Amino acid sequence: MKLEAAQARMALIAMTVLAGPAMVSRAHADPLPSASPLLPIFASGPFHEMETKYLFGFTEGADIGAEGEKAVELETTAGFGRRGGRYHAIEQELEFEQVVTQNFAYELSAHGLYNNIHNVEGMDNINRAAFGGLSAKFRYLLLGRGPESPLGLTFIFEPEWARVEGDTGMNTQLWGSTFKIVADTELVPNRLYAAVNLSYAPEVAKSPGATGWERASSLGVTGALSWRFTPRIAIGAEVEHYHAFDGLYFNREVGHAWYVGPTLQINFTNKTLLALAFSTQVAGHAVADPRRLDLTNFEKYHFNMKFEVEF
Repeated sequence: MKLEAAQARMALIAMTVLAGPAMVSRAHADPLPSASPLLPIFASGPFHEMETKYLFGFTEGADIGAEGEKAVELETTAGFGRRGGRYHAIEQELEFEQVVTQNFAYELSAHGLYNNIHNVEGMDNINRAAFGGLSAKFRYLLLGRGPESPLGLTFIFEPEWARVEGDTGMNTQLWGSTFKIVADTELVPNRLYAAVNLSYAPEVAKSPGATGWERASSLGVTGALSWRFTPRIAIGAEVEHYHAFDGLYFNREVGHAWYVGPTLQINFTNKTLLALAFSTQVAGHAVADPRRLDLTNFEKYHFNMKFEVEF
């Protein structure tokens, strides 16, 4: 019996040493369970808590980061495919982010644009790169996901000024904002995550020489699942549904589109990550256009890549 007890203690120590480093979270090490320690260590393996902010592609996660974190991000968003010709619209953002408190974070961004458009219905031909404008993003964590709440809930406000219209590449003066409610949860602790976003984006724009401002808005609902199949790599799937309107308050719908696509996040280190998403329009309709898909107000494919380095 003494020999068996000694062997059991040695096995427990070995499991603790092997599993310990992998159980260190992004900000701190989780304490070992005090009761029946061998089973929880074996069951949890190397999967520690993971930040969900960029886990779901175009759908955002509710986490905002740890207080005091700062980061630099490169974000690329691209749209491809419109009716009748060649359409490439690529936006590159350079972002600085800081988490000010446990509940509040902000981002400041500068935008560069590249548009290559040829023989697209309703658009002028253009092939140029330009400085696009500036934006900010403010995140407020309303409800943190944890033992007391399985649901994370965040409000996002994103004002933007643009001197070039992102879809067409034409000069403009544009002021817009995006308001977003973000909710996420863990369906399987530290392995399977789900998120839902609801967004509203009004904007006003004025072309050079125009006498009045054009008003538009969009409404979006997106949802995503993401599965961690290794401690540092997560893959998932996403569904997006957008409506486009004339006017700031859903005055007249001009079209809608459905997208589906895969997502991928790779955490190279605790402070460096890459997130990718690609979606295809699978259903939609532009008002007064009987053809399948809405390629008047939306692109056929869109892509997003984020590369973040914390310091």
